[in-house]
Amino acid sequence: MELKDYREQLDKLDGELLKLFTERMQIAAQIAGLKKEKGIPVLDVARERQKLLDVEAQVPEELGEYAVSLFSLLMELSRSSQNRLLGVPTELTEQIGRAIEETPRLFPESATVACQGVEGANSQLACDKLFRRPNVFYFSSFEAVFSAIEKGLCRYGVIPLENSTAGSVNAVYDLMTRHHFHIVRSVRLKIDHNLLANPGAKLEDIKEIYSHEQAISQCAGYLQSLSGVKVIPCENTAVAAKLVKESGRTDVAALSSRPCMKLYGLDCLAEAVQDQGNNYTRFICITKDLEIYPGADRTSLMLVLPHQPGSLYKVLSRFYALGINLNKLESRPMPERNFEFMFYFDLDTSVYSPRFIQLMGEMDTLCEEFAYLGSYSEIV
Repeated sequence: MELKDYREQLDKLDGELLKLFTERMQIAAQIAGLKKEKGIPVLDVARERQKLLDVEAQVPEELGEYAVSLFSLLMELSRSSQNRLLGVPTELTEQIGRAIEETPRLFPESATVACQGVEGANSQLACDKLFRRPNVFYFSSFEAVFSAIEKGLCRYGVIPLENSTAGSVNAVYDLMTRHHFHIVRSVRLKIDHNLLANPGAKLEDIKEIYSHEQAISQCAGYLQSLSGVKVIPCENTAVAAKLVKESGRTDVAALSSRPCMKLYGLDCLAEAVQDQGNNYTRFICITKDLEIYPGADRTSLMLVLPHQPGSLYKVLSRFYALGINLNKLESRPMPERNFEFMFYFDLDTSVYSPRFIQLMGEMDTLCEEFAYLGSYSEIV
C-alpha cells in the first residue's frame, strides 16, 4: 500500500470519529438537562476515575496512556459544554458582574497611590503614566505597598511585575500569594539605566556603584567592563541616586534614570548602559476591592493544582477548548508545601465574553485553590 492509501483510511476513520464525537456531545447535553432538573453537579469524580480505568483496560498496554489522555480531554470538553448549557452563576461570576456594573466608566485621574522607593523611582514614573494627578506615598518595601492597600491606607499601589530582559520580580510573585488585592490596570515602561554621579566626578575615578539588583543584572555586561569597581545593591534605582547625592563623593555612582539625574542634580557619565536596548518593565496597579473598568481584555489568575499527573494539562486544555489565549504562565514554589507550586496565568480575553464567564464558573472544579486577581487593560 502507498502512503495515500493509509491516509485515505485515516480520513475515513476520522469521519466516523467526528460523527461519534457529535453524538457523544449531544448525549452529554441531554445529561446536562437531567442534572439540572435533579440538582446533580456536573462533575462526578468517582465516575470519571472509573471510566478512565475502564478505558485503559480495553486497549493494548502500549496505548493505555494515549487512550487515557484522549478520554480525559473528551470528558473535559463534555463538562465544559454542560457548564455552558446550564449557565449556572457562581459566587465569582456574580461578583464579576457586579464589579462591571458598579465600577465607574472612567479610570480615575487622581488618587492616593502607594509606591516602593523614593521620588524618581520607576514605580513613580509608571504611576505618572497611569494617573494624571496621583498623590504618591512612598514605602520602603514591596510588602509595605501590599499592606498599605490591604489596610486601606492608599486606594491604589503600583509595583513592578516583570522585566523584558531580567524576567519576573520573584519577590512580588511571592507576596501575591500572601496578600488580598485585585489588579485594575497595567502599564509598560521603557527602562534606560544611566551611570549618574555628582558634578565633577570622572568615570575612571568611580570605585562604587549603587543600584537595585534588577538594574544590576540588566547592566551586567557594562559592569563587567569596569575594573576595580564594587557594585552594591540597594532598595531601588531612585534610592541609589539619592544615596550618591547625599554622599557628596565623586568616587561613587548610581545606575538610575534620567528623571533621577534631574531630580538629584547629578551628571551622566554614561547613558543607556543596559545590555538590551529594548528594555521594558511591566507594572501592575493594584487595589483592595474588585474594580473592572471598560475595555478590560486581560485577566490574571493564581492557581494551586493537585499534585498529580495531568493537573496543569487539564487547565490548559480548558483554555484551548474555549479558545482563550494564554499570555503568561509563571510558577513559584510554595514554601509550606514540598515540591508544590503556585501557577500565575495572564489570559487574553475580554471580560464581556461569554467564554470568559464560563471559564470563571468552572475554575473551582479544576484546582485545589483559585484566586481571581482581576480583569483590566494594559497601557503600552
